[in-house]
Amino acid sequence: MSEKESIGVVGAGWVGLVTAACFAELGRPVVVREIIAEKVDTLRRGEVPIHEPGLPELIEKNRERLTFTTEMGELLDAARLIFVCVQTPPTYSGDADLSAVQRAVEEIGDPEGKALVMKSTVPVGTGRIIHRDAPGLAYVSCPEFLREGTAVKDFMEPDRVVVGADPGDEWAADEVAAVYEPVGAPIVRTDLSSAEMIKLASNAYLATKISFINEIANVCDEVGADVTEVARGMGMDPRIGGSFLNAGLGFGGSCFPKDTQALKMLAGNIGYHFQLLSSVIEVNELQKRRVMSKLSKHLDSLVGKRVALLGLAFKPDTDDMREASSLVLAHRLEGEGATVVAFDPVATERARDLLPSVEMAGSALDALDGADAAVLVTEWPEFAELDWAEVAKRMGNPLLVDGRNFLDPDAVRAAGITYEAIGRPSLPDRSAVG
Repeated sequence: MSEKESIGVVGAGWVGLVTAACFAELGRPVVVREIIAEKVDTLRRGEVPIHEPGLPELIEKNRERLTFTTEMGELLDAARLIFVCVQTPPTYSGDADLSAVQRAVEEIGDPEGKALVMKSTVPVGTGRIIHRDAPGLAYVSCPEFLREGTAVKDFMEPDRVVVGADPGDEWAADEVAAVYEPVGAPIVRTDLSSAEMIKLASNAYLATKISFINEIANVCDEVGADVTEVARGMGMDPRIGGSFLNAGLGFGGSCFPKDTQALKMLAGNIGYHFQLLSSVIEVNELQKRRVMSKLSKHLDSLVGKRVALLGLAFKPDTDDMREASSLVLAHRLEGEGATVVAFDPVATERARDLLPSVEMAGSALDALDGADAAVLVTEWPEFAELDWAEVAKRMGNPLLVDGRNFLDPDAVRAAGITYEAIGRPSLPDRSAVG
């Protein structure tokens, strides 16, 4: 592939936009095809419809290399490598919904000399089915490993780039590897099915670490241990590592819940019961109850109480509400008779349609004003910088449940606020030792 040959990207969602902008930053002309005309118009004006740090600046910087269109033909005329970046949300059964992938494949057709590069997360075996139906179209699996909030950095400085292809499509795999060569990451060359499995297995393993430490936190609650200290000691072992050992409300977002469920269903569809993943999913679903129990410990009833949620997005530095813990908590609190008020620095507008009965505040202090309890749901940095003395004055009943073990317990308690966390002692341990 020539150094300046265009790249095609199908889908202008979160993965597609980051992929397109970063390839443009690497010097490639990029044609992005999106079926929603309004989104194309928005992008042509230089407006970015999602919150991802660094992405608007990157798109603005590389506007001359980026073409946004609703026409697949325009993309096919320009590019040999076609990166498919469309959503594969879960169906009611838990399987991946491949309708957007199937639509893209049908529109691409079976052109000779072109390659479909699958960035979307798909079940193992999807590539071989597509290749069977379009034998003239080369097929490469190149799963994305982007984290919302740090996606631009993750693309430009990846841990590895996985490139999977079966015999006959080596030329396409070579070209995909060459496109990624400037980022300087290790290239993992493998077969098609293994590449597809690497993505699912990676996310399922990280989800497993989160559910494991949450189970440890629940035990810590009962025995008086501090899970943050436990995780710190565990993480020093290089065989374990400290990442994804932050106990709290559990995982959410567009990847972990979907991909963990998809791998479980994939195993089930071939007759294997993936018992470990079943437990990982169950633990994650039950973890929200820990917050409810923490509230019940101090409040006889939630009926008529005003509860503030600090944070709505599933993680900081994004406005993504998919599988967010705030959705579950808000519904459960309202089901117990509470009035819910919430604040998030960037996700408020996305949350309005999902939580129509929740009052959206203009600031964290406004949300806390008159509240009988508060729950920290998303660990936005600005929440750690709150004036806790002011918070204590504003709240009707100064009770805070730190659902992410994010805040300084001593600072919060010093302000006169009752502080509860996940897997941490409710009060400092003053017992003598010796």
